[in-house]
Amino acid sequence: MSTFYSINIALKRCDLSKQLYKSTAIVSGMTMISRIMGFARDMLIANLFGVSLATDAFFVAFKIPNFLRRLFAEGAFAHAFVPILTDYKQHKPAHELKTFVDRTAGTLSGLLVLLTIAGVIAAPLLILFFAPGFLWTGDQYHLAVELLQITFPYLLFITLTAFAGAILNAHGKFAVPAITPVLLNLCMIMAAVWLSPKFSEPITALAWGVFAAGVVQLLFQLPSLLKLGLFPRLRIAPDDHSVKKVVSLMLPSIFGVSVVQVNLLFDTLVASFLASGSVSWLYYSDRLVEFPLGILGVAVSTVILPNLSKSHAANDLSTFSKSLDWGLKLVLITGLPATLGLVLLAQPILSTLFQYNEFGAEDVRMAGKSLAAFALGLLAFILIKILVPGFTARHDLKTPTRIGLYAIVCNVLLNLLLVWPMAHAGIALATTLAAYVNAVGLLIALLKQKIYQPGAHWRAFILRVVFACTLMSGFLIGFVDESLWLNWSVSDRGWHLVVAIIAAMSIYLLGLGLSGIRPSHLIEH
Repeated sequence: MSTFYSINIALKRCDLSKQLYKSTAIVSGMTMISRIMGFARDMLIANLFGVSLATDAFFVAFKIPNFLRRLFAEGAFAHAFVPILTDYKQHKPAHELKTFVDRTAGTLSGLLVLLTIAGVIAAPLLILFFAPGFLWTGDQYHLAVELLQITFPYLLFITLTAFAGAILNAHGKFAVPAITPVLLNLCMIMAAVWLSPKFSEPITALAWGVFAAGVVQLLFQLPSLLKLGLFPRLRIAPDDHSVKKVVSLMLPSIFGVSVVQVNLLFDTLVASFLASGSVSWLYYSDRLVEFPLGILGVAVSTVILPNLSKSHAANDLSTFSKSLDWGLKLVLITGLPATLGLVLLAQPILSTLFQYNEFGAEDVRMAGKSLAAFALGLLAFILIKILVPGFTARHDLKTPTRIGLYAIVCNVLLNLLLVWPMAHAGIALATTLAAYVNAVGLLIALLKQKIYQPGAHWRAFILRVVFACTLMSGFLIGFVDESLWLNWSVSDRGWHLVVAIIAAMSIYLLGLGLSGIRPSHLIEH
């Protein structure tokens, strides 16, 4: 009997792993398409607009609503809403689930409309607060205000898009929400190519592209909600018990689940006082780190949150812990080599992707410094996205909030210490170090509370991954000569980068095989 029970448990674990891998593969694939389109967009912007006062102004005007979107929509709201939605889905009849969705949608929409109106009116104050250094160059400040008044309504549309996506994810429909960001890139590309020549200040076209993208992304997800029978009828009900619970969970979770975004925005504030182009160099660095972070970190986080919420609702502590274990192993085996590869290939990647026309060799060198510093934190950024759901799925937002506040304080202090000797690269390094403070604090809390109990053979697993990463890093250090990259032609840069990446990946996989890593180490969790 005990043998049959053990076999049954093993099969369940295998099924869970396959389900998680399949969902993660879907989200990762769609996210990769979006990120590739994002690179095409950024390459075009760098090619057409270069690095200037105007691009700095646009990136700040774009970063503010985008930051608020990540803070409220993908961050605090998703982690507060999905666990409660999962409880309704597990334990309540369909009509009560629909009522909850209607009331949440109506209340959220009402709050967003008020926030959007306030944001457009308060644009001069927001720019003054988030980029006070622009005030010293009056034209840049006024341009940033004008651009922010165009881009701020993006927050309204994209938050409602995230709301729709959260419902779809909770029902196992991951593909549509994951592919939706492609539309932002398409809208911005079209605005840059066709609209920019029509404006006296060409960069204004990009702001209108952002505005249009918000509308298009929301419309794209509505048919999928209709198929589920959860197309919301907006009902403002701030006194509803469940709606109040979502709001009450959102407020503390802002600092718990969106620490990196808070830190990045503070980075922009500090960078606004530095040399012209600093904001843009940090932007391009952040974008390159976002590529592997989105493909792996966001994908696994998107998939693992509904699964953890489901395990918690079913009071299945064993599956809950093993889902976390699966996520952490997947993060280590893919995130560590990605971190090292991005650090060692920082300047070659920037040169290959952006060194055209208005984006020169000096911009590559300067952005390369901040990219290497940001890239060091990639593993921590990914870990945070996996560890935080371990708390929020159980409606515990106080713990990640407390740890997140420590990380924010660290980032502020480190920024002030490192910005003087290292300029914009010091800003990036401060964010990286603060991310590790956050990730380690979250992991320690999960272990202390015995929420997460590591599976077997972790020490051997770590040593094997480190061995493979050492082989890969040794190859890249010997193969890459950054000084040559800046003088090569476009085709030479592209060819050498492709060869370097393929060879590094092959050596890493060979190292994993030689060290004894097998697929079962990730499946039998």
